[in-house]
Amino acid sequence: MVSAGDFRNGVTLEIEGNIYQIIEFQHVKPGKGAAFVRTKLKNIINGGVVEKTFRPTEKFPQARIDRVEMQYLYADGDLYNFMNMETYDQIALNEETVGDALKFVKENEMVKICSHNGNVFAIEPPLFVELEITETEPGVKGDTATGATKPATVETGATVYVPLFVNQNDVIKIDTRTGEYLSRV
Repeated sequence: MVSAGDFRNGVTLEIEGNIYQIIEFQHVKPGKGAAFVRTKLKNIINGGVVEKTFRPTEKFPQARIDRVEMQYLYADGDLYNFMNMETYDQIALNEETVGDALKFVKENEMVKICSHNGNVFAIEPPLFVELEITETEPGVKGDTATGATKPATVETGATVYVPLFVNQNDVIKIDTRTGEYLSRV
């Protein structure tokens, strides 16, 4: 049990049957009345952010989030298959659970599967990936003074905005959190 007076950023709690992660917290001691803790909480199942206040004496059970490193094997219709490389156990997740987490992930790459009490709720791709550009328009020579970008399709099918000097068949590095181009490889 974690009391509201002991809140820290990143702590995961079970509040009213939902799993929340503390994004921000602030201890407030007004001149008049009792102290309280103002928090910003993120529901890790649906991603919604709520603001709540608590008395410092309120206690909540800490939620245990399991993160298991697994290899993304292949997509079969609307099911995505993953394998634990230590136990060789395989699981199949539906498209609703996966969302667009695999937008920049190729087959046979490692991802983290996040679960609570055996229920998978999220997939964390690697922070940075290197992908080959399969389709983009050729850049115009001398048109680089504005720092302009153009759309490019990578080998997973996702679209990334890249600088004009990047060409088809180039391998680029992408930040999977933002979907932004970082550099050529």
